[in-house]
Amino acid sequence: MDSQSLGTDTRPVRIAIVGAGPAGFYTTEALLKQPNLVCSIDLFNHFPTPFGLVREGVAPDHQSIKGVTRIYTRIAADPRVRYFGNVTFGTDIKHEQLKHYYDQIVYAVGAQADRRMGIPGEDVAGSLPATAFVGWYNGHPDYTHLDPDLAHERVIVVGNGNVAMDIARILTQAPDELAKTDIADHALAKLRASRVREVVMLGRRGPAQAAFTTAELKEFGTLQGVDIVVDAAQLELDLHSAALAAEDKLVANNLAVLRSYTAKTEHAATRRIQMRFLVSPSELVEQDGRVAAVRIEHNQLVADDYGGLRAKGTGRFELIETGLVLRAVGYRSIPLQGVPFDEATFTIMNIAGRVVHPMTGEPVAGEYVAGWATRGPTGVIGTNKLDAAATVTAMLEDLPNLTGIDDNQRDPALVEDMLRECKPDYVTWNEWQLLDRVEVERGVTQNRPRVKVTSVSEMLATIAQQRTTSAEHRTTTPANV
Repeated sequence: MDSQSLGTDTRPVRIAIVGAGPAGFYTTEALLKQPNLVCSIDLFNHFPTPFGLVREGVAPDHQSIKGVTRIYTRIAADPRVRYFGNVTFGTDIKHEQLKHYYDQIVYAVGAQADRRMGIPGEDVAGSLPATAFVGWYNGHPDYTHLDPDLAHERVIVVGNGNVAMDIARILTQAPDELAKTDIADHALAKLRASRVREVVMLGRRGPAQAAFTTAELKEFGTLQGVDIVVDAAQLELDLHSAALAAEDKLVANNLAVLRSYTAKTEHAATRRIQMRFLVSPSELVEQDGRVAAVRIEHNQLVADDYGGLRAKGTGRFELIETGLVLRAVGYRSIPLQGVPFDEATFTIMNIAGRVVHPMTGEPVAGEYVAGWATRGPTGVIGTNKLDAAATVTAMLEDLPNLTGIDDNQRDPALVEDMLRECKPDYVTWNEWQLLDRVEVERGVTQNRPRVKVTSVSEMLATIAQQRTTSAEHRTTTPANV
């Protein structure tokens, strides 16, 4: 590659981005905005449908957040960008193949798996990770088979972050309200028949250390027919937490909202969310092969060697009966074939977005990472924009010194040839738009944003049908019309 330029019209920099969620699109956007970079970008995605977490993770009653897909759609419309959906890295395409056809590769694969609690009984029936439950109500193809037991009155949600709050809200919200969203049809039907009347959220640390945002917390108070129950005694702060509240506006705002909930002593609603702090599950108690209760230990906050606060068990236990436990204690990335992975942090090994060799710590030439796979599942969707920009900065710094691929490997058509051999049912952006149109049109008839297609086989069949219909329409429409 010409060390004096960052690509040319006749020899653009070839870039592959693995993952078409927020991190993938923000990385694409940052690359396209570089005035001195001439590039062509291929996005590879596991499912036929793009948008990752926005489609499969954001709660269905948060449609305003999902509006960001309009930006992603504009990015994908750029002629320098191609989309290849229904293509799985490591299975359909190998690491070595991408290295063969691209000067630079970015891994923007998010965090697809859940963290574990590491307690006895965690795998008993009736205990599920948040990844599965969230995927179930969002129509994630891997979780359509899930059949959560909603026949019990109480559900325990372990965690005090926004995901835990999403789950609590979905479980207690009126089904008629959810019917106005893009929640998966199978989930809506199950929630209509739900007998759940109480969701208990368990946080291992205190209210000052909770990970939720103030907006999410306030939203609890707007739920019709749902009481929010908070024990005022649990909002009494230790000295360290009080100091944190004095200097951190977010913490102070959260505490103010929580205190407003303690003021409401009349709890006559048919459903309720109880928020508890300084408690940790120590065991899931099994009965007749299913979870029947959660044994929790009460905690206290103690200072660690680094000046932080950690939860320490007091030896005082309590038993809470339940028929369903959902753990929302964090997501984690999973290893990719041929890509260095840190099993301690569950992230791709990197320094400032550059993938590094596991033995030497030296950068792997031409390979990068963006989003949660870089830093872990922290922040909001927009946070991915910031570290995508940082990753692109590293890519631009490296480009003049990269050898790059051979000229006989640069033709973009070679990638399509490869996919026709190894994954002939890959999905293009135009084909995704055919599916998108069907989902939206189905939604219109039900006064909903869209009605999702939730299985890959049905997605592909719908696309094929739309292609046939479009071809027939072109054939039967007079040329002079």
